[in-house]
Amino acid sequence: MRVKICGITNLGDALDAIEAGADALGFVFYEKSPRYISPQDAKEIIKQLPPFVQTVGLFVNVYASQVDFICKLANIDIAQIHFEADNKFFNSLQTKHLKVVRAKSKDDILKYQNQYRIVDAFVESYGGEGKRLELSWFDDVDCSKIILAGGLTAHNIAELKGYDFYSLDVSSGVELSKGKKDKQKIKQFIKKANELYQ
Repeated sequence: MRVKICGITNLGDALDAIEAGADALGFVFYEKSPRYISPQDAKEIIKQLPPFVQTVGLFVNVYASQVDFICKLANIDIAQIHFEADNKFFNSLQTKHLKVVRAKSKDDILKYQNQYRIVDAFVESYGGEGKRLELSWFDDVDCSKIILAGGLTAHNIAELKGYDFYSLDVSSGVELSKGKKDKQKIKQFIKKANELYQ
């Protein structure tokens, strides 16, 4: 099972996540978030990372040109578009990207169903609140292109067994406090994620 650790704010947490087996690291470029990191600080962390780890930048309510500029500056591989954007936005975006569905109902999780996308619980603050989605919404749904986010922890991850999610995305569930990760929680989360398909 692929795992993305989101809300990285320092090199130590990034290296702990990689050591534990994370496939991707998320950097939040939304200034109202307690996990916000400046593009320059993200760049300094990313240039010290080992190879074969993907970097993801989270964006809220910005222009496509800003996304492209920041991703190029910080060496971000994938832009996570965490807001409702129109086709003009996506057509002008030069950076590889993932759309985020902030789901309020079962119907929402079917949006972009032919594309890889992140499905997160709707919260006004654009995520990171530990709010969980109703798992029954995914019954009889093809989840093979869904990256599941929202309220995941090592303690509830076993409930996902039987669902074919592409990947899991966790932030608050592996934290000591907002913006500071817990090394043991990261290790435990990734271990439990890997056990899902054993």
